[in-house]
Amino acid sequence: MTGARPETVAVVVVTYNRADLLARVLAGLAAQTHLPGLVVVVDNASSDHSREVLDAGPDTLTLERVHLDDNTGGAGGFHAGVRAAYASGHDRIWLIDDDVVPAPDCLAVLMAQDEACLTSVREDLSGALVEKAATRFDLDHAWVIRPKTEMVETAYGTRAAMPERVEVQNVAFEGFLVRREVVTAIGLPDPAYFIFYDDVDYALRARRAGHRIWAVRDAVLVRQLDFSQQHDLAGWKGYYMYRNLFVVHRRYGANALVRAKPWAVALAVVLVSPLRGGRAEARNVLRAVRDSRGLAELSVEARP
Repeated sequence: MTGARPETVAVVVVTYNRADLLARVLAGLAAQTHLPGLVVVVDNASSDHSREVLDAGPDTLTLERVHLDDNTGGAGGFHAGVRAAYASGHDRIWLIDDDVVPAPDCLAVLMAQDEACLTSVREDLSGALVEKAATRFDLDHAWVIRPKTEMVETAYGTRAAMPERVEVQNVAFEGFLVRREVVTAIGLPDPAYFIFYDDVDYALRARRAGHRIWAVRDAVLVRQLDFSQQHDLAGWKGYYMYRNLFVVHRRYGANALVRAKPWAVALAVVLVSPLRGGRAEARNVLRAVRDSRGLAELSVEARP
């Protein structure tokens, strides 16, 4: 805790051309039993009516608007948002995306936990558990193709089956709550990722700095959209999924074999591309393995 006084919290919301979803998350924040001291909304150069939504935002929230000139992706948005929230001097920073809505007591449940790194637990609109934070993320063994070998969703199945807290090894920036001393120690989210794996990178950096990360069962966050991007490996998102997965291996692989695994994955994808993904996925993975070499070190602007 920060002395004897109650801790303050700033929320960071990143949005891009999803004004109607933005309105929902702002309404959800305004309905919190523990109101945040500040809500930083980073608008990634939206061309829809997001500005009008912000103009009409709930008057119970103190909003700071950060309008970016270009779409910097989720990674660039969270970089800018955490930078602004940190500069505001609040004790904790809560990162959420524009496609989630917190239950009314979500922030209060998190703030009651005396831990440096916490995350809420997501469910879908039907109430099913969809928390994909990894309970095991293996960067030690080269033969493990996908490092996320277990997640909250697969480990427990339902929220009721979870203990009150579950230790996780990575997070999504959809409900991650971090104390400012963590940001001081490890820096800001890395904008070089653009989208995908910026949150994984940040969790790995926090854990390497000695912090454990806890998923809090009763901190409910409701996801408004289905997970679908993992099926787009032949599209533009697929390039970033591959590239950023490879960057994580290059940066945090425990040994030389793990750090070289991107080449093996790329070869395997190219070999099976006639059966799955076709030339587009093969091009994506070859570009990704090449470009990931230039991102093997944390970006200067993200460093503490």
